[in-house]
Amino acid sequence: MSNLAMKELTIADRAWSGRTMDFVRRHPTVVVGGALLAILVLAALAAPLLSQYDPLRLNVVDRLQRPSERHLFGTDAYGRDIFSRTLHGGRVSILIGLGVATLSIAVGCAIGLVSGFFRRLDAVIMRIMDGLMAIPGVLLAIAMMALLRPSLFVVIIALTVTEVPRVVRLVRALTLTIREQPYIEAAISVGTKAPRLLVRHILPNMVPPLIVQATYICALAVLGEATLSFLGVGVPPEIPSWGNIIAESRLLVQRAIWTIIFPGLFLGLMVLAINILGDGLRDLFDPRIARKS
Repeated sequence: MSNLAMKELTIADRAWSGRTMDFVRRHPTVVVGGALLAILVLAALAAPLLSQYDPLRLNVVDRLQRPSERHLFGTDAYGRDIFSRTLHGGRVSILIGLGVATLSIAVGCAIGLVSGFFRRLDAVIMRIMDGLMAIPGVLLAIAMMALLRPSLFVVIIALTVTEVPRVVRLVRALTLTIREQPYIEAAISVGTKAPRLLVRHILPNMVPPLIVQATYICALAVLGEATLSFLGVGVPPEIPSWGNIIAESRLLVQRAIWTIIFPGLFLGLMVLAINILGDGLRDLFDPRIARKS
């Protein structure tokens, strides 16, 4: 390789490093939240590799063992390894968080676009959304879980129903603002059909706030699953989740506090990481903050 090529590579590496450090300096919350979330996600995905114990295997001989080299987080009342159950429980929380966020954004976008663009349907749709928002989210989710057979899919659907009205209101507000822009009026004047107008011209302009909203919904869904499981109406007991582990350990707090500390700590770290990442993305996508930076 010639000296000129080496110099060009060195300059490119320095420029990339400079841009990276500049991004870290301007948006530390994105970096910190993203890194913490990545560590938790990778730990959950690599659960079979990081733990040698089956999260469902009962071992009465090793029940309520304190944290040690053999059992890093100790064992529960049935001799199950808490470390293995905590890592596998992270998979359930991640799946529910992503599932609820994806479904809420998809359904909320469809309803909100229609409500904001078609004025005749707006009043009817928003009164329905107001009625759903008038019911506390936890109570609505519990009611749905009582009507249906508890399962992972039903938990996702129940939590999605509680989050859709908020997404609808956000998308509707953005649609009402964007549809008054000159380029939208120009597209309407040349005969652009409503479906194409919504998908090609309005929807792409609301992607940044929807991404931020999705992070908050993901965090709320993780907490919602833990709440439902703790109350006994969430994920079935045979599926390890942070809510189930905490619920099973609530009577052992004074005798074996480690059974509830570690899953609670992972739950808190997961919600904290998602919220920090959401705050960082909000600042990153906000043009007013970008201009100040």
